[in-house]
Amino acid sequence: MTIITDTTPYSTRPTIDHRLSVAPMLDWTDKHCRYFYRLMSKHTVLYTEMVTTGAILHGKGDYLTYNDAEHPLVLQLGGSDVKAMTECTKIAEQYGYDEININVGCPSDRVQNGRFGACLMAEPSLVAECVDQMQAATNIPVTVKSRIGIDDLDSYEFLHTFIDQVARAGCQHFIIHARKAWLTGLSPKQNRDVPPLDYNRVYQIKDAFQNLDISINGGIKSFTEVNDHLQHIDGVMIGREIYNNPYMLVDADSEIYKSDAAKLTRTEVIELMIPYIDSHVDTGGRAWHILRHMLGLCNGLSGARKFRQHLSECAGKDGADGQVLLDAFNKVTLPE
Repeated sequence: MTIITDTTPYSTRPTIDHRLSVAPMLDWTDKHCRYFYRLMSKHTVLYTEMVTTGAILHGKGDYLTYNDAEHPLVLQLGGSDVKAMTECTKIAEQYGYDEININVGCPSDRVQNGRFGACLMAEPSLVAECVDQMQAATNIPVTVKSRIGIDDLDSYEFLHTFIDQVARAGCQHFIIHARKAWLTGLSPKQNRDVPPLDYNRVYQIKDAFQNLDISINGGIKSFTEVNDHLQHIDGVMIGREIYNNPYMLVDADSEIYKSDAAKLTRTEVIELMIPYIDSHVDTGGRAWHILRHMLGLCNGLSGARKFRQHLSECAGKDGADGQVLLDAFNKVTLPE
């Protein structure tokens, strides 16, 4: 498996088209997951899991490695110390990431204790300072992912002020989860479902800031919905729906980007994943590291439950390799 550090200058890289992106999801959108997704869509923008500045600067592992095929690829960065954020941005640019995204949306207690995530919406001047210094230190864009509000700070005026102040510091692209976050009283899981969606507020922000790229996130489940949103804003980010039903990505390039490239069948996806899995296993990895992201590949087909069951039971065993995926797929009946 080839891990790369792309040294191509940003000025010579193609501009990222944010019409569709896969959300950064902690413990889910790792490099194996992203490689799998990129097979099915060449244009959808992929985001890393959130990586903290502490992990990059002081962690024992290399948290920034990825596969060359993953581009266009955005690093989501968690932190609030301006110096650390700026240093990590420089490192990420050296690794070849196409963009850096600041996490101003995660509501978990652990993130709040580190003074980053959604709680930073209450500190727009600090977010603006991070953007200003990070953008000054790099030639790649710095973007922000936020909520529409936090706790009782959930008015349109509050969101407008936040966007305005951070945009003045140089941020040109905002991804807005169309729910506010309750920083106390709700778990991260509840914060993904309980606060009501307010898509119109995101539309209002786009109307007010025509010069900015505004993407929307939250509760979106189909490409029909994506195209409906694109009548009002610039981009759409989908998270859990793609993770649970990843094969929907084979339609992304045609439905969203109007590409006429051939779509991979599930059989072709599996054939392409086999050498990737075997290479990972040959270098000391475990098949489950990859196959856990593929559990939903056959959803909707006869035998999908047996497919998931076989992967769950066998992919974690010693010696498991790509053959486990083939054996699981043999339990599925493909439509004629």
